[in-house]
Amino acid sequence: MISLMLAEGLAALGCGLGAGIATIGAGLGIGKIGGSAMDALARQPEASGKIMSNMILTAAFVEGVALFAVVACAFLIK
Repeated sequence: MISLMLAEGLAALGCGLGAGIATIGAGLGIGKIGGSAMDALARQPEASGKIMSNMILTAAFVEGVALFAVVACAFLIK
């Protein structure tokens, strides 16, 4: 009985840690994307449209992966 409760508790803890790590990783990734885009805009301001559209697309992909990880962790808790 206690071992089952311990296993469920550890599973919930692992899922929570996984969701947190995924969120932190996404935040760091999007920050790096934004910083690199600003560097690129400082070097080539005439290419701002192409740089910004690529930045937004890449940030959306990173955010989608992070959302998938958080949802997967939420489903594993239940």
